[in-house]
Amino acid sequence: MIRKFATVPGFRVVLTLILVTILAGATTVHAQQTPVQEASSQQAPAQTPPAQAAPAQSPSAQKPADQSGSQEASPEEVGSRRKLKPKEYKNWNFNVGGGGSLTNGTTAKYVRGGGLIGAAGVARNYSKYFGFRADFQWDNLPLRNSALDAAQASGATSHVYSFTLDPIISIPATKDWSGYLVAGPAYFHRTGKLDSSTVQPGAPCNGFWSWWGTCFGGSLPLNKNYLVTSQNELGLNFGGGLARRLTPRFELYAEFRYLHGSGSGRTTDLRPITVGLRW
Repeated sequence: MIRKFATVPGFRVVLTLILVTILAGATTVHAQQTPVQEASSQQAPAQTPPAQAAPAQSPSAQKPADQSGSQEASPEEVGSRRKLKPKEYKNWNFNVGGGGSLTNGTTAKYVRGGGLIGAAGVARNYSKYFGFRADFQWDNLPLRNSALDAAQASGATSHVYSFTLDPIISIPATKDWSGYLVAGPAYFHRTGKLDSSTVQPGAPCNGFWSWWGTCFGGSLPLNKNYLVTSQNELGLNFGGGLARRLTPRFELYAEFRYLHGSGSGRTTDLRPITVGLRW
């Protein structure tokens, strides 16, 4: 039957067109599928399986990080960092200075104010606020003319040595300025010598001889030992000062104190004003 139609010319043309159309369609479909497959084949290796995209870190991988953290917080490194921090106070402080004294009480009656002084001290600090300070001080005690008249003397020398041991409370105000307070016991050794005296041995004592410390039983000794005096007194002291930093090592300080000593009914009262250096 097909062979019969094949002999017809028109049928051959139609059959040829159908075959050409089928072949063209197959070629088009193949051409469209090929780029898609190539694109999918190129993209497939870029996809990472979930297990490989976020691998779990093993304990061995975390250990170095943990070790570095423990090393940062180790006591050795913390201690080294603390050592680098500058200390806010010195274990020891030393001071030297000079100035003049004002007088008070019975001492002011026989001694002029303004006698020269010299002082030196050392402090042991236990913090930036508290320590102990020991001081030695020499005070000149120039006698008044009225005292020389009472002693019937032409001249005299007189001075006192004082030793103090005080707690010291430091008051830091700024980087350059600070203050401090001291208070505690004191020991005084007062000595003096009259050049000469026309007073007769055994004469009754006046107020000067009592303060001078050579009156015994209301009269002067017969051996003329009343020209020289040497006496010890116990007492107290308190005061304070200001300090101004000049260099990282040295400070300029100014200090005012009250000194009081007594012994055998005699007293010594001074108000020394000292200016000096601390380091």
